[in-house]
Amino acid sequence: MAFDEKVVNGMRVLAAIVDGGSFVRAGEALDMSQSGVSRAIARLEARLNIRLFDRTTRKVSLTDEGRRFYAQIGPLLAGLEEAVASAGEGAVVVRGRLRVNVDPLCARLLLGPKLGGFLKRYPQLDLDLVARDHLGDMVGDGFDLAIRLGQPQSSSLIARKLLDTRVLTVATPAYLRKHGTPKKPAELEGPEHVCIHFRNPATGRPFDWEFHRGGKTTIVNPGGQLTLNDAGTMESVLMSGYGLAQVIDLAVAPLLRSGALVPVLTAWPDERFPLYAYYPSRHHPAAKTLAFLDFVTSLVE
Repeated sequence: MAFDEKVVNGMRVLAAIVDGGSFVRAGEALDMSQSGVSRAIARLEARLNIRLFDRTTRKVSLTDEGRRFYAQIGPLLAGLEEAVASAGEGAVVVRGRLRVNVDPLCARLLLGPKLGGFLKRYPQLDLDLVARDHLGDMVGDGFDLAIRLGQPQSSSLIARKLLDTRVLTVATPAYLRKHGTPKKPAELEGPEHVCIHFRNPATGRPFDWEFHRGGKTTIVNPGGQLTLNDAGTMESVLMSGYGLAQVIDLAVAPLLRSGALVPVLTAWPDERFPLYAYYPSRHHPAAKTLAFLDFVTSLVE
């Protein structure tokens, strides 16, 4: 497809709609009328011979064809904007708006304490950090990058592993004094122990209780009245001495160091839980995306 000025303009308008979530906000960002935005998209749709958006009175969302097209052009547009912005500067500058989907636990424990220093390093960057418990539709929701805990799901996104953190079974000393310390995973299925379950946001079901050692996996099915989906609530319930839980080392490292929580069943030490970065295209990521990836990588090395 030969690109002319109207096609390039239509792609800029498309990106602004995805970024802003509506035709109105796109018009405000580009200093265009809403009718002008609509005409630009109509021309682009006619040129591509596809429908880019599903539109209702309350919501605008990309069609499947629109998502695929935007995933291809998004990094290219970002690269063009950076090239124009940095012309004559001799280097690519980290600037503009970066929208990142991040796991709430990672946002609170890993990123939050260090974000101030990162933003001071890049004063021309506007960071929109959205903490939520699921990845969702990265492209349709207008994200440049995602940082998520857990195994990657099958998708067209590029997934880059950043770290593996240990999965531990923990309780407070007070709980262990009252209920005893389990020596084997199967003991968790007995009536003497109270186990707290955590819901997997990807499946909606509680995570299995797995124990890994020497390439072998043992799965047990402990009972328990309580299932949670928030790491902060899990920590507070654990600290009350209510029960045992499986958690990631990243989430409870300070409590382990202080002795407030104690790991059990340490003869099964091999289960790991990964942290991944996701971005929507194999094309060279924008400088702002690379800067944020370098920042996260520096925190986990």
